[in-house]
Amino acid sequence: LPLRSVCVYGGVDIKPQTAELREGREIVVATPGRLLDHVQQKSVTFNQVEFVILDEADRMLDMGFIPDIRRILAMLPKERQSLLFSATFSDEIKKLADSMLRAPQLIEVARRNAVSETITHRVYPVAADLKRSLLVHLLTHEEANAKQVLVFVGTKFGTSRLAHYLERQGINATAIHGDKSQQQRTEALEDFKSGKARVLVATDVAARGLDIDDLPHVINYELPHVPEDYVHRIGRTGRAGKEGDATSLVCAEERGKLAEIEKLIKRPIEQVVVPGFEPGADFSGPASRGRRGRGAGHD
Repeated sequence: LPLRSVCVYGGVDIKPQTAELREGREIVVATPGRLLDHVQQKSVTFNQVEFVILDEADRMLDMGFIPDIRRILAMLPKERQSLLFSATFSDEIKKLADSMLRAPQLIEVARRNAVSETITHRVYPVAADLKRSLLVHLLTHEEANAKQVLVFVGTKFGTSRLAHYLERQGINATAIHGDKSQQQRTEALEDFKSGKARVLVATDVAARGLDIDDLPHVINYELPHVPEDYVHRIGRTGRAGKEGDATSLVCAEERGKLAEIEKLIKRPIEQVVVPGFEPGADFSGPASRGRRGRGAGHD
């Protein structure tokens, strides 16, 4: 018999999920909070669970989901196969693995916190008040041929505001963030995948797990607070051996974050100053006006 699966997550009506669970499913893919809702409603039981997989463990940790995870694990059979997946591997993740797993085997499929060798990294130093204008310039000149561009912003409010600004500049854009309903997120993603929206502006949380084939370009409108999130962000492009571009717009206040990212990925990132969008005197350090070839600056 084929294995049947169900997706269980919040932001949508719980009743269809409950109906599927009560029919019986061999595979349940769930967010922690909604799964606990089903536990309370007695629409799911765990007494026959053989495998438990915790995906995106680092993000679960960052978002404070671990107490919910521990509650769920306590309900599972003691005899089971447990697996934990994480794109980054910090000391916190190691502690989590040691507490959740019994005599775990560590398997690394790439160098820790590594980025794909097929991605070209580039930094555009720019004054903070010129970032929006520079982004429009890049989308209409430098990256005019890029059909799909994923732009990362640090806040939900900033995400919506930037998407509206791009629309006013004649660039088809849509936004995805935590305050959007599940249906709104789905519609925005479909618009992006179909080409109806050329630019998808997103927060880190909303973009986690996005799987977009052949996404050519990721732009960090703002650098992430945690350097490991840079690895996650640019991991949306350059997949399966394909080439990708990772661009970051960096103002003087973000120089420290840039240094942490370069330390993490163990390479300097090429800097390109665009005439008319100079960063100002407070952005110290060398800035290359030339362009190096793909792969320049790699170990």
